[in-house]
Amino acid sequence: MKQSGVFLTRPMLVITVALVGLNLRPFITSIGPLIANIRTATGLSLQGMALLTLLPMMLMGLVAFVGPILQNYVGERKAILGALLAICAGCAVRFLLPTAEGLIISAIVIGFGVAMIQAAFPGMIKREFSQYIGPMMGLYSAMLMGGGALGACLAPIISNITGFWSIGLAFFAIPALFAFILALAFLPTKVGSSIHRAPVRKLLNQPRTWLLMACFGLVNGGYSSVVAWLAPSFQDQGWSAAQSGQLLALLALSQAASALILPVLARKYKDRRPWLWFTLAMQMIGFAGMAFMPEFASILWAICLGVGLGGCFALTLIVALDHFDEPIYAGALSALMQGGGFLLAAIPPWIIAILHDLTGAYKAGWLFHLASVILVVILVIRLAPKSYFKLSL
Repeated sequence: MKQSGVFLTRPMLVITVALVGLNLRPFITSIGPLIANIRTATGLSLQGMALLTLLPMMLMGLVAFVGPILQNYVGERKAILGALLAICAGCAVRFLLPTAEGLIISAIVIGFGVAMIQAAFPGMIKREFSQYIGPMMGLYSAMLMGGGALGACLAPIISNITGFWSIGLAFFAIPALFAFILALAFLPTKVGSSIHRAPVRKLLNQPRTWLLMACFGLVNGGYSSVVAWLAPSFQDQGWSAAQSGQLLALLALSQAASALILPVLARKYKDRRPWLWFTLAMQMIGFAGMAFMPEFASILWAICLGVGLGGCFALTLIVALDHFDEPIYAGALSALMQGGGFLLAAIPPWIIAILHDLTGAYKAGWLFHLASVILVVILVIRLAPKSYFKLSL
């Protein structure tokens, strides 16, 4: 009953957190299933399409570094509300300007909004739900991944119904508007601690910060590549946009379930590494299957990747927050981890596009990610709980 208490005492803030999380991935996952239509209409190459993932991921990284400064200038609440409006406006641009330039502009606008929220939310959750960090981070991560499923599934359906791929992409302005309304009504209006005291410079001098960046970036590079190229890789094998979108949606639903369940299961264990290794093993199975036998068990590979990527995302955020009891420090470390991590995660979709152009297939790209996961398995050894509070601040 203790773990569910937060849902009884602050239900509307919990719902707000969930709906905001739901809006942070559809703008990326909606692209893949419609890639053939988009390329025909805009003339974008594969490397050009990769920009629609690379640019938002780069912004997620850059804004994570400057986010605390922006939040201190305008306030956490105003920063989040402005970010939600940016997501809504960026989605609308995809209908108003359905060109290559319009898509790139929209990716930048939405990416900025998503980046601001991702920089602010972990610290806010740590502060507002200090007794329920695991379940709340799990809920936030699950809704984030669930939004990815929503984008992959609904975009081709709406495009088929309306006959316009641009409407399939722009539709997600609607849930962003609802999230803005809820946030306007229920986000905290007063913050007890000031963001400017976060020890960003000292954290950047710590090897642990860079270790977390590397782990987060290598894993989320797998995510950014999967949402960009999973659907096109199966369309190359004759799948329709709807079928490939459903497979991507299944992967995203598996991510959401894993992101919700694994933090709850791991909440009583101070050492999160066994749980992280489980998620990394699932990723290894998924990427190996995609590389060597993609058609043999496509659903199994998608589920393995979803469970591995979703659980690892949520658990890594929790590990960063575990390092400090003070929400300011924990939020700053989480923001920096995401900053460097998302900058690193922006590159792999572009690398896969190049490898595809060189080899004519996606196998080399999936093998690249298999090797990345193996590297993270080794790096995670260093995330022992006894090292959490040995940062010299």
